Amino acid sequence: MLKWVHCAVLAWMLSPAIGAAQNFDSGLEAYHAGDYAKALQEWRPFAEQGNSGAQYNLGLMYANGRGVAQDYAEAARLYRLAAEQGHADAAYNLGLMYSKGQGVPQDYAEAVRWYHLAAVQGNSGAQYNLGLMYANGQGVPQDYAEAVRWYSLAAEQGIARAQFNLGLMHANGQGVPQDYAEAVRWYSLAAQQGYARAQYNLARAQFNLGLMYANGRGVAQDYAEAGRWYRLAAEQGYAGAQNNLGLMYANGQGVPQDYAEAVRWYHLAAEQENSGAQYNLGLMYANGQGVPQDYAEAARWYRLTAEQGHAGAQYNLGLMYAKGQGVAQDYAEAARWYSLAAEQENSGAQYNLGLMYAYGRGVPQDYARAGRWYLRAARQGLAGAQYNLGLTYAKGQGVAQDYAEAGRWYRLAAEQGHAGAQNSLGLMYANGQGVAQDYAEAGRWYRLAAEQGDAGAQNNLGLMYANGQGVLQHYAEAVQWYRLAAEQENSGAQYNLGLMYANGQGVPQDYAEAARWYRLAAEQGIARAQLSLGLMYANGQGVSQDYETAHMWCNIAAANGLDNAAENREKFASRMTPDNISEAQRRAPICINSGYKECD
Repeated sequence: MLKWVHCAVLAWMLSPAIGAAQNFDSGLEAYHAGDYAKALQEWRPFAEQGNSGAQYNLGLMYANGRGVAQDYAEAARLYRLAAEQGHADAAYNLGLMYSKGQGVPQDYAEAVRWYHLAAVQGNSGAQYNLGLMYANGQGVPQDYAEAVRWYSLAAEQGIARAQFNLGLMHANGQGVPQDYAEAVRWYSLAAQQGYARAQYNLARAQFNLGLMYANGRGVAQDYAEAGRWYRLAAEQGYAGAQNNLGLMYANGQGVPQDYAEAVRWYHLAAEQENSGAQYNLGLMYANGQGVPQDYAEAARWYRLTAEQGHAGAQYNLGLMYAKGQGVAQDYAEAARWYSLAAEQENSGAQYNLGLMYAYGRGVPQDYARAGRWYLRAARQGLAGAQYNLGLTYAKGQGVAQDYAEAGRWYRLAAEQGHAGAQNSLGLMYANGQGVAQDYAEAGRWYRLAAEQGDAGAQNNLGLMYANGQGVLQHYAEAVQWYRLAAEQENSGAQYNLGLMYANGQGVPQDYAEAARWYRLAAEQGIARAQLSLGLMYANGQGVSQDYETAHMWCNIAAANGLDNAAENREKFASRMTPDNISEAQRRAPICINSGYKECD
């Protein structure tokens, strides 16, 4: 902000005798003609006689080395002689010499004294420089209000730098209340004179004024007015304003929502390496908003801003590598970008990095590290991380098993509406793990998750109704919840729904329907469903009686660890031929190895 304004205007002789005036004017003509020797010859006698104008003019010649060897000390002497007679320009130039230490020892207090003598006479340069001295606390105590007063006097005389600095004072709230509109006015005046810094700061002030309206800071929130100011700055090439105007179009704030227009403004800012705009442009390409969806282009823009340290872009680029969107799938590269974002406390990246360590994707499997990253994200309130941290404590993976701590993290996530955490917290209450056993509380949490469509919770709530735990026993209600979960392919619910049809609980007894649901659960590896399906084949309930198929399903259930499955298999074998037994034994491993696709 420190920039001195020099005064080099020649003085004229005031109220002289006619002959003297002619000689003085002759000096002026010689000076302007470049005949400095003659000018010196004409003016020196006047200076020696105490003429302040001649003393000032000679001072200029010594200061600039025109017609004489440059001599700052002599210039200062002559300026002083003129200044002491009240010559404003001489006082101003003497102030400059004290400011710079030219021909005199540098002395800001002395500079202020001479600037003041000139400033009160209306010398605009002195007014501006006096403003600088107060703004910077040079030669006087720092005083922004006094700086504003002197800048204002110079600015009103058209000094562009004073107008610019006055704009800065209003923009920063120094010596005056912060007022971006007033800053804009002064920047505009300086910019109209071609002052380059003012042109830039005009755009910046317009941008800041837009921010004030967008955020309702110091003014009533008004998105349309924010958009107007952003546009003025954006049209001058101010990248921050171009990005923010893009956001206004993307969100339909103050302007009609228009993704294509948002993309246009983002592009202009992004090409100026504005990292926010590069990130936003990546989002537009990733989501196909205003442009055709193009993951490769999204990844390109994310990379540009990620390399500048933008955490959101680093996280999104990690996601693209994890999913193979726009780039070749590469878990190691995904983990690298997640790490960069995670170290900047991006909670999503911390959570996903935890998942990478938990599953050993792109990094060696390490439950302890997974837990540490979950914890950092969980402390920021990320529900998914809180839930997974709860799982980590419940299973004792990377930490000592601790049901109470698991319950604490489940609760934090559950209270944010995380369905998985609500279901898990319900299980803790149902089993009395980490909390006192409380079926009613278990049912409450199951219901919250079930109503969000969580299949596990729907099955668990069905069990509560079937068994009358925490709720009144109600088979029809149990069936309703089992069905919702079973239709989401929850294997436990498919088995339980099969039981309800087999026993006629909550629905009319229907063995064919029971067998259908048992089969769906059996094909997902549920041993109890495999045994139940075997029994239905043995008894011809809902399916044609078939001991060979009954034997196969019991054999599979036994292989899956169900104790009484082998006993039932042997019962059926006593009713089968050796060939039937051999065929059943041949079919069982085929069924298992095919993932239960080739069981008939």
